[in-house]
Amino acid sequence: MFELSPADWTAIFLSLKVATVATLVATPLGIAVAWLLARRNFWGKSALDALIYLPLVLPPVVTGYLLLLTFGRKGLVGGWLADHMGIVFSFRWTGAALACGIMAFPLLVRPIRLSIEAVDRKLEAAASTLGAAPWRVFLTVTLPLALPGIVAGMVLGFAKAIGEFGATITFVSNIPGETQTISAAI
Repeated sequence: MFELSPADWTAIFLSLKVATVATLVATPLGIAVAWLLARRNFWGKSALDALIYLPLVLPPVVTGYLLLLTFGRKGLVGGWLADHMGIVFSFRWTGAALACGIMAFPLLVRPIRLSIEAVDRKLEAAASTLGAAPWRVFLTVTLPLALPGIVAGMVLGFAKAIGEFGATITFVSNIPGETQTISAAI
């Protein structure tokens, strides 16, 4: 009934690889940003919040085009990375992971932020009064209590990354075996 060709299997495995890398790389940054938004007040907080959700409101092709302008070989960041570090994102599977990570980032951050906001600050204060350093309070109190939100964010981010099409095809094209994910193959 469902006979898949070797090219189909390659697209499936590449999609899983891209979504996994995108999720694993975006999660620590997502936790840091979510904690910052949940626990700190600073000038520009609303602008940062809006910037995080920008990939949800921009057409995905626009996000892919902006990625191409920024991380392409002649882009501001991409040119420097290619010249000085030999890192190239455009038209490579790593670029697909970058595009998927950026598109999934808002869906990853939101549940983590809500979960951190739900952690009782009195528990964190109690750990501090008992001598725990701020980083230790975060690792032993906040992070374990926020774990359900972190897992939910990772699942949402992974699901978005698996199905990402617009930004990915604009930034890395549809090269069989290199950048052709499930959504691009379909």
